Amino acid sequence: MNKRWAIRDNADEEQVKTVAAALNIDVVLSRLLIHRGIKDYDNARLFFRPDLCHLHDPFLMADMEKAILRIEDAIAAREKILIYGDYDVDGTTAVAVVYGFFCKIYDQLEYYIPDRYSEGYGISTQGIDYAAEHDFKLIIALDCGIKSIDKVAYANTKGVDFIICDHHLPGNELPAAVATLDPKRADCEYPYKELSGCGIGFKLIQGYAEKNDIPLEQVTCYLDLVAISIACDIVHISGENRVLAHLGLQKINTNPCIGVKTLMEIAGKSNNFTISDVVFLLGPRINAAGRIDDAKHSVELLIACDEDKAKEKSLLINVKNTERKGHDLSITDEALSIIDNDEILINRKSTVVFNENWHKGVIGIVASRLTEKYYRPTIVLTRSNGHVAGSARSVLGYDLYEALCGCSDLLIQFGGHKYAAGLTMHPENVEAFINRFEEVVSATIKPEQLIQQIQIDAELRLSQIEPKFFRVLNQFAPFGPENMSPVFLTKNVYVSGNAGLVGANHIKMTVIQQGAPGFDSIAFNQGEYLPKLKKDVPFDICYSIEENIWRERRTIQLNIKGIRFTD
Repeated sequence: MNKRWAIRDNADEEQVKTVAAALNIDVVLSRLLIHRGIKDYDNARLFFRPDLCHLHDPFLMADMEKAILRIEDAIAAREKILIYGDYDVDGTTAVAVVYGFFCKIYDQLEYYIPDRYSEGYGISTQGIDYAAEHDFKLIIALDCGIKSIDKVAYANTKGVDFIICDHHLPGNELPAAVATLDPKRADCEYPYKELSGCGIGFKLIQGYAEKNDIPLEQVTCYLDLVAISIACDIVHISGENRVLAHLGLQKINTNPCIGVKTLMEIAGKSNNFTISDVVFLLGPRINAAGRIDDAKHSVELLIACDEDKAKEKSLLINVKNTERKGHDLSITDEALSIIDNDEILINRKSTVVFNENWHKGVIGIVASRLTEKYYRPTIVLTRSNGHVAGSARSVLGYDLYEALCGCSDLLIQFGGHKYAAGLTMHPENVEAFINRFEEVVSATIKPEQLIQQIQIDAELRLSQIEPKFFRVLNQFAPFGPENMSPVFLTKNVYVSGNAGLVGANHIKMTVIQQGAPGFDSIAFNQGEYLPKLKKDVPFDICYSIEENIWRERRTIQLNIKGIRFTD
C-alpha cells in the first residue's frame, strides 16, 4: 500500500534555538518539544519529570462532591453498593480499581459486568433488575452510562441510585443520576478532558481518600491498572494521562499487582514494559475473557490477592486468548475473501461486511485488520440476540461517529469515539445501512484521508543519534496518541552488508550514512523492497528510534516505517 510522507510544519526557528539553549539539547529535540506545545524550561520540566503532585484536584470535576457524599451516606446506612463496568479492558480495570479500593473499607459490595451477548454494551435492564432484586441501593457505573437516559430513569423507579463515571461524549441530556462524572460534560471545568473510564474511577477513589483521610498509597497502588486502561483504550497520552501512564508503567515494571504480574509472566515478558507491550501483550488477554466467555474472569484476576488464584485465572484467560485468535484469523480471511471477490465493494470508499455467523466477540479486531488492509472507514456486522451488531473503525482524520450520526435513523443505538464505535440495527435495515454509510462517507471523506499517512516529525542525520540524544528522546515516553513516538526522515542512506528477510515479510539490515556509524534496522511488512536494497543504491528512510534488548544487551535500533528510492 502506498503511503504519504507528511513532514510537520517547521516550528519557529528562533524559538527552537531558545528552547534548545535553555535545556542544553539538540535542536531536533527542541523542535519535538515545541510540536507538543512545550516552549519553555518550566513546562519542559513538568513534561520530563511527571509526578503525583501534577495530578489535578478531583473535586474540580463536576458532581464529584455529590458522588462522594452519596457513597459516604451508603456506607453509613450499610446500603449495598454494586460496582458496574463494561466488559473491555477499560471497563474491567475500572471495576478492579474501584471495587478493590472500597472492598478494603466496606463489605456490602459486589461488582457486575454485563454479558456481551445477552446484555450488550453499557447499562442493561438486566443489570438494574439484578440490583433491585438483590437490594442494592446504589450502582457506580464505570466506563459507561453517559447516554443511558432511559436505563437510569428505569433504575430510579426501582429505588436504585446511580453514580455515572464515564469518559464518552454526552448527548444533549444527562442521565438523572445522583452524580455524573464526565470531564466532557459541557458544564464541567475539570482541566483535563481525556481521562479513560478507569481514570475517572481513579479520580473517584482519589477524591474519597482525600475527603476521608485515607493514605494516598491506598489509591496509587492501582496505577498499574490505570496505565493499562490508558494504553488499551487508546486515549491521549498527554497532560494528566501522561502522568498516570508514566507512574503506572513504573509500577508495572517494579511492583505490579499479583494479577498483572502473573499475566506478564504468561505473556512471556516480566519487565521493561512499554505502552506498546501493554497494548499487544496484556490488553488482548484481558479482553479475551469478555470476547469469548465472561469478563468477570478478568476482574477476578486483577483483584486477586492470592498467587495461586491469579495463576489459575491467567491460564484460563490465556486459553481464551488463543481461542480468540482462532476466531479472529478465520473471520478475517472470510471477510477479505468477500471484499476481494466483489468489484463493487473493492471500489467503495467504505467497507461494510456482514455474516450472521461471525463471532461477535472479535468483530472489532477484524474491523481493525480490514482498515489496515484497505485503509478506509470499516464496519463488520454479525447477528446478535435477534439484532445485527457491528463494530466500526476509522482512518486518520475521519470522524466515524459523525458518519454514524448521518445513519442514525437506521440504527437502534450506536456510540463510541471518532475512530472506533459500536452499533446495533434491525436485520431488515442492513442493506439500506450499507448503502447509506457509503453515501455519507463518500460525501464527507477527503481523498487524502484514504491514503495512509506517515507523519514525520523532523529530518535527522544518523550522526545526530548519539547517546545523549537517545537518553533525552527516551524521556519523551510513554508514547501514544498526542505524544506519538517521533518519526524521523533521513535521506541518502545505504545498506551495509546484506539486507535479509526475517519472518514472513520483514527486512533486517544495517543502515549507514556518510560520517555516521551503522544502525541495525528492521522494516516490518516491507519485504517487497528487498530486491532493490543493494550496497551502492541510495534511499531515504523514515523511522522511529528504539532500544532493542536481546539477552541483556541493549542496542539502538531503527524501526523503519517507510523506504523511498531516490530515483
